[in-house]
Amino acid sequence: MLRLLKKSFKNLQNLKYTNKLLLFITVILFTFGLVMIFSSSNIAAFMRYNRDPDHFFRKQLLWLALGTAGAFCITTFKMLKTKNYLKISFVLLVFFAFCLVYAYFNAPDINDSKGWVYWGPISFQPSEFVKVVLIMYVATFFEIKKLAKDKVFVSYFMFGIAAIEAGLVVVANDFGTAAIIALIVGLMYLLVPIKKTTKMKVVLPIIFLTTFVLMAYYVFDTSSFSRQIGRFTDFGNPCSEEKFYTGGNQVCNSIIAFNNGGVTGKGLGNSTQKYLYLPESHTDFIFAIVVEEVGVVGGITIILLYMLVIALIIRAGMRSTTFRGSMICYGVAIYIFLHIAVNLGGISGLIPLTGVPLPFLSYGGSYTICLIGALAMVQRVEIETKLDKLQIKQDKKQI
Repeated sequence: MLRLLKKSFKNLQNLKYTNKLLLFITVILFTFGLVMIFSSSNIAAFMRYNRDPDHFFRKQLLWLALGTAGAFCITTFKMLKTKNYLKISFVLLVFFAFCLVYAYFNAPDINDSKGWVYWGPISFQPSEFVKVVLIMYVATFFEIKKLAKDKVFVSYFMFGIAAIEAGLVVVANDFGTAAIIALIVGLMYLLVPIKKTTKMKVVLPIIFLTTFVLMAYYVFDTSSFSRQIGRFTDFGNPCSEEKFYTGGNQVCNSIIAFNNGGVTGKGLGNSTQKYLYLPESHTDFIFAIVVEEVGVVGGITIILLYMLVIALIIRAGMRSTTFRGSMICYGVAIYIFLHIAVNLGGISGLIPLTGVPLPFLSYGGSYTICLIGALAMVQRVEIETKLDKLQIKQDKKQI
């Protein structure tokens, strides 16, 4: 018992090796996000959902508390051996694949998607967890397979696992999340030190196969495919008379919010677009409310903080003493960047709207917990990197 207490105390001491700047910025962003969730959701909570004005604020506070508890566990305890990490991530992928199948047959449609699991009072979105678990899986998979990573079938196996997860998300009619899953795995694969000829042998057939699957999807499910294609052809000029009353309404109201904010904004709590003009003002469109209330200056500040967070995570990956640590950091950086790019591009009318949450700011339990967990993995990589370097210095002194 005494030995366990000493070990726990030592683990707590290791928290001093976290990246303080990254931790400080993430706390600031999550705190600001909490404020904006209350500001953007209080009207909708009362008028649309018949809840207390602070309903979504309180729930987000709960998700942040749960995520923080999980992050404390991740950062405090040493990472498992690579083989155990791979086994755990594989088991989790199987579990979430089961959850996606369960949701398809049992879950109600939410915004034309069946991606939520409801077990009594517990509800969660498996696809959000899949993104983070796949980062763990890819990072550990290629570390274990490093002696055979130039063999094509090794890469095909990894992509096969990812394709099953992404395919189940597509079946649930969540193309935006499926695209992010595919891009995370694809971009991480490009960073793996594999021969270019091997990568070409893997990537080109996957592109052709994906094209074939999309064509087959068009043949067998014309109506659903047409709806998805419509999102790619109708996102331009959302405020036109033709599109405002159809698919362009939400994006047009988002652009109106941007215009209302001006340079310095209308002030916290003074948004007009949150008065049910934007149906998802506290989730997908929260950045529009941010700009309306704190202006372009506030919006640019948030974007600069995003860039700094991503840069710090990439630096953590470059400094890592292990391949797995580097790949985890690069995967998390890609994960955060894609969510930012897809969300901001969609709500500003630059790309089709996909309903992807914005990091740190959007309301949502599954994504918030996953994001905190991903950041905690980066912090654990930082801690182990610094501990490894301290050990190397001590070994040199003893020589």
